[in-house]
Amino acid sequence: MDYDDLLDKAHKELPEDIGTGERFEIPTLEVFVEGNKTIIRNFSQILQKIRRTPEHILKYFSKEFAVPATPEGDRLILHRKLNRDLLNKKFTEYVKTYVICEQCGKPDTHIEDTGHRSKVLVCEACGARSAVK
Repeated sequence: MDYDDLLDKAHKELPEDIGTGERFEIPTLEVFVEGNKTIIRNFSQILQKIRRTPEHILKYFSKEFAVPATPEGDRLILHRKLNRDLLNKKFTEYVKTYVICEQCGKPDTHIEDTGHRSKVLVCEACGARSAVK
């Protein structure tokens, strides 16, 4: 067998679905309702993946859904019944606004407080800076 035959054979043995190739995929919230509360089970894992403080995302969810939110261990409790799809949609919006860099599309960012009630999203990959609410 020559090189081209070996290459063809290896290519045929590759699996069809090998993923998106993206290093970062927006995580899905594991949500369940308990009484009149909505609980996000994987809250601490989500925070580690997106590298944000619990206070920031608590404030975002509280404003978006007009509901008090409290962390409890690894979970987040929203004190109202909420739809799982709506929560995941709002979380995706949060990640696109407060985590993903507008310039290069990478999640390697952090938020800096510039004073005067303004914040800036700073990309550690490309150095871009953009204002956020």
